[in-house]
Order: sequence, then C-alpha cells, then structure tokens
Amino acid sequence: MENKNNVELRDKIRLGLNLAFKKLVAYKAKNDGVLVFSDQGKIIKVKAKDIKL
Repeated sequence: MENKNNVELRDKIRLGLNLAFKKLVAYKAKNDGVLVFSDQGKIIKVKAKDIKL
C-alpha cells in the first residue's frame, strides 16, 4: 500500500513539474527569453522559441 502511494505522489510531482516547465517556456517565448541548461558540465543557452513541446 505504501508503494502505491509513493507511485501516485511521484506521478503527481512529475505532472506538476511538466506543467511548470511548459508555463516557463511559454512565458520566456512571449518575452523573447533564453533558457540556460547544463549538459555534462557544458553550459547551453537555448531560445525559448526554439523549444518544441
């Protein structure tokens, strides 16, 4: 039973994170913003308009 609750909570957290990221990208695209990511220690800047969701 405990494991089922953990799975449900994890799924809810993932859905919330996905929604927050989509909102962030939409906001940044509207304001011609840039998102900064790290890929194995290398800094990558991506225009929000170039991100396809």
